[in-house]
Amino acid sequence: MVPSPAAAFSTDISVRAVDEVPAAPALLTLGLQHVLVMYAGAVAVPLIVGRALRLPPEQVALLISADLFACGIATLIQSYGIPGIGIRLPVMMGVTFASVTPMLAMGATPAVGLLGIYGAVIVAGLFGLGVAPFVGRLLPLFPPVVTGTVILVIGVTLMRVGVGWAGGGFGNPNFGDPGYLAVALFVLAVILALTRFTSGFVANVSVLLGIVAGMLLVIALGQVSFAKVAAAPWFDLVYPFQFGWPTFDPVACATMCIVMIVVMIESTGMFLALGEITGRRVEGADLTRGLRADGLGTLIGGVFNTFPYTSFSQNVGLVGVTGVRSRYVTVAGGAIMLVLGLIPKLAALVEAVPQHVLGGAGLVMFGMVAATGVRILAAVDFARNRNNLFIVAISIGFGLIPLVAPAFFKKMPEVLLPLLDSGILLASIVAVLLNVAFNGLGAHSREGALAAAHAADI
Repeated sequence: MVPSPAAAFSTDISVRAVDEVPAAPALLTLGLQHVLVMYAGAVAVPLIVGRALRLPPEQVALLISADLFACGIATLIQSYGIPGIGIRLPVMMGVTFASVTPMLAMGATPAVGLLGIYGAVIVAGLFGLGVAPFVGRLLPLFPPVVTGTVILVIGVTLMRVGVGWAGGGFGNPNFGDPGYLAVALFVLAVILALTRFTSGFVANVSVLLGIVAGMLLVIALGQVSFAKVAAAPWFDLVYPFQFGWPTFDPVACATMCIVMIVVMIESTGMFLALGEITGRRVEGADLTRGLRADGLGTLIGGVFNTFPYTSFSQNVGLVGVTGVRSRYVTVAGGAIMLVLGLIPKLAALVEAVPQHVLGGAGLVMFGMVAATGVRILAAVDFARNRNNLFIVAISIGFGLIPLVAPAFFKKMPEVLLPLLDSGILLASIVAVLLNVAFNGLGAHSREGALAAAHAADI
């Protein structure tokens, strides 16, 4: 039974259903927690692309506002849902990093440029909407041995992000400064203390409270500047095609469609991970609706002067840490992102949170994603089917290649780099192929009962 919006948010994790609606104060607080976790990643791509294209500062600021606005719309579609679209799980949407390298190459081509990027994004969104049902039918290729392996690789891959945050952010000339590490450790200690010694709502927002405690500490240490907050305007309008009408280069469009396939395969892993964490089994129809939302979100991104959208894996970890399964929490997060896109001063205030403050939170959240993968693999029969050991071992090895050796595939054709630079995608492809080769498609039905029983225990 779904409680009314006015109902108090239950403190019993076992009854925190996906469709439960928290009370308004808890809803906004939990939604803000999701926004803080994904904000740095959300604004990174427009910053990278805008600076690479040498856009003036006011246009880079416009890219960020448009990104936050479209991110809010895409999140609402994915979490709340519209007929036939949206997986209706606690998902936050953001611009995929898989699109960065191709977009930088497009932007450096005079015949394509920024407007050509937007045209390619629009075509990729339409492509995603069209192929979503076909990708959704691939669910039988993801039995527990594949799903657990992919989710484990997602968590391990994300740890690089958490470590980067803790060190002050990759590219920071003072990366690894002991002061940064001490602040990250302090935030981690606060989160763990709240998780251990509190319960109910306080434990649910332990990540947010840890970030707030870290923010107060860095303010006291003089490590925060609010100059951007003072300079940012109070209101900024976001509307379609602010940079002009898009152009459509065939090669750029085809490249972005390949990126869309990468995004959809990675999203499949995220959706399966969320299904395990929330206890709601993801079926083929659910997967199709979620992938359609990726396509529609990308289409909206191209129209509103931003880039391709995907499910943000950082927030999957947050769901695992807090145990808050309600999709209405990310609906609230999407609404907050919409507001931030229209009120740059508030967006600048959120952006003022240093990355090393987020680092302590990142370590625990992303570790929880990896732990979920391990938990799924615990239901796999390794004793009587040694083939599963090879599937997991080799798939993890391939998935770690981009993480431990980023230049490993740099000599490969450039058109393949979006595929080869994603450890999640490599692990997914290898795990699926090895599972079919060793176990056949029939293994899905045999292990499906174990997966269903395992999901019921989560």
